[in-house]
Amino acid sequence: MTGPKMPDDDSLTRKGYVAPHSTESILLIACGALAREILDLKERNGWDHMALTCLPAILHVHPEKITQAVEDAVAKHRASYDCIYVVYADCGTGGLLQAACERLGVEMIEGPHCYSFFEGNSAFAAHGDDETTAFYLTDFLARQFDAFVWKPLGLDRHPDLREMYFGNYTKLVYQAQTDNPELTRRAQECAERMGLAFERRQTGYGDLETTLADWAVRKPE
Repeated sequence: MTGPKMPDDDSLTRKGYVAPHSTESILLIACGALAREILDLKERNGWDHMALTCLPAILHVHPEKITQAVEDAVAKHRASYDCIYVVYADCGTGGLLQAACERLGVEMIEGPHCYSFFEGNSAFAAHGDDETTAFYLTDFLARQFDAFVWKPLGLDRHPDLREMYFGNYTKLVYQAQTDNPELTRRAQECAERMGLAFERRQTGYGDLETTLADWAVRKPE
């Protein structure tokens, strides 16, 4: 099977992603940081009836904008699909995204953030207070560390602020969705730049995969 061309990370960060619509009956509205993982799952499982559109990943720097952006996307696409699902966790919206999805009658993936559902929400919750001083990276963030962490915090201009931002953290946990030595190297480099211990945790796609698998076989109500 020949899958779609993978979008580049800079485009996913700034513009998002829209796949051409043909005969799909289900639309996934997702964060741009999840595009590669969702496209991979679609191809591997033959979920050709599921279309994907992604909002710009950089919205995570301004989580107060996520809820309205998702609402606008649902309104824009609702008439074209039998069913819409939202592939965002709460993501810093303080419950506002969940409330909006309930009001709109669309289901969203469970979890406080992608770090939780990638590891599996139950497994992540079981860490409890043991990981309150952990800083997390995913595959996407290992590739886009400067765009999402270093530059927004001004550390490219003021590296002396590193201790102020990261002094309360003790380790960087790289949640690896894939087995990619180059991304592991990048994540280790990020930990060194932050002055943190490094831990690599192979998570795969976690609850993202199981949730999409469930949605893929749902019958529209």
